[in-house]
Parts: sequence; C-alpha cells; structure tokens
Amino acid sequence: MNKKLFIGGLSWNTSEARLRETFEKFGDLDDIRIITDRDTGRSRGFGFVTFAEEDSAQKAIAEMDGCNLDGRNIKVNEAEEKPRRSAHRPPPPHQ
Repeated sequence: MNKKLFIGGLSWNTSEARLRETFEKFGDLDDIRIITDRDTGRSRGFGFVTFAEEDSAQKAIAEMDGCNLDGRNIKVNEAEEKPRRSAHRPPPPHQ
C-alpha cells in the first residue's frame, strides 16, 4: 500500500526532479509534487512524496527528517489527509 509523505521547509530552488533524486534511494516512488502558488507559480516551500511501499516511506522519514536539502533543513513526516472543502457551507448549528 502506498504512503504519502509531507516534505516541508523546502528551498524555493528545489525542483521536483531534485526531490525525486533525493527520495528514490529509499524505494519506488508513485508521485512527487511540489506545491506552487497559483498566481506566481513559485514554490510554496513544501511538497509531497508518495512511496509505493510503507516500509520505504518509514525509512525516508527516519533518515531525512531534519536533514539539509539545498541549504534548508527539511521536515519529513506522514501526510495527513485534509478534508475537502465544499462549494457551499452548511448552515450553522441551532443554539
């Protein structure tokens, strides 16, 4: 089963290719994504790496959390699923 990791504290200059190069030594990767600002296209300083196997993801967390990548100490941990925002908000509860 695949495991998605959050990678925080990325340098503005870190590319998805660089992220792949850094993390693929731990195992097969399903996806690499650096999140960018929709207006400027510039990195927001974080991204996600999805491993094919959970064991590989755990090794990456153990070895890479707090390590220096492109001049920045990065944070590596399991990604938490964010609830989807709906187009409309439910009415507030009655009091």
